[in-house]
Amino acid sequence: MSAHQPLPTYFVPHGGGPCFFMDPPMGPPGTWDRMAEFLRSLPADVGTTPRAILAITGHWETDDLRVTAGTNPPLIYDYYGFPESTYHLQYPAPGSPALASEVAALLSAAGFPTVEDPERGFDHGVFIPFLVAFPEAKIPVVELSVRRDMDPTAHIAIGRALAPLREAGVLIVATGMSYHNLRGFFSADPRMTEAAQVFDGWLTAAVCDTDPAERERRLAAWETAPAARLCHPQEEHLLPLMVAAGAAGSDAASHVYSDRVFGKALSGFRFG
Repeated sequence: MSAHQPLPTYFVPHGGGPCFFMDPPMGPPGTWDRMAEFLRSLPADVGTTPRAILAITGHWETDDLRVTAGTNPPLIYDYYGFPESTYHLQYPAPGSPALASEVAALLSAAGFPTVEDPERGFDHGVFIPFLVAFPEAKIPVVELSVRRDMDPTAHIAIGRALAPLREAGVLIVATGMSYHNLRGFFSADPRMTEAAQVFDGWLTAAVCDTDPAERERRLAAWETAPAARLCHPQEEHLLPLMVAAGAAGSDAASHVYSDRVFGKALSGFRFG
């Protein structure tokens, strides 16, 4: 790995299914516009073209970690009931078997056995936001799973093990949603809207804590946050954030995306 100025890491929203590519749109006009605008801003925010991207998404849960190792990973259309056209979207970004081996070596050395998977493709937690953020699909992409145990402390440590990649020109992008209660998302119940706002405030304060050790402590205890389980009945959409935070090390975080979608507060973060 050759040395570079460390790249930032991100936790970004990936939207709802293929929401950016639907006509008519899902929800009122403009529902997803700010999110799409934020995703389109990522290349300029990074400031340089990475040699590759390592994506972490909660749409791939495994017992031990796995990493895509194919040269040309296919797409996995893992959303249901959407317009036929959304099942023909293409994102022909190359894979990187070399990066997959680097990822597996770093994680295995840190005590996280990792399988290189040459068959696995990109799920919609990767290709949908990347179609918006990196539409030319020329940057190699490797996807890492999350562990099925959803242990936040372990996922922070997984991120910590991956930190050297940042100095090797690899952009680490965790995708998910800072709020992910599907029933609540589409509910007009003001209690659900309030829960999302309260949890979003807690999450932003935790992520942006100026003490990196305290940030990790607070994130590891996310279940104790106000309205935590109302906002994340299952936490697979939040866990990628832990990896991004772990990979950040002592770098400060910034709150780079703030929005309301169907009235629910959503956030995105940059580290470094």
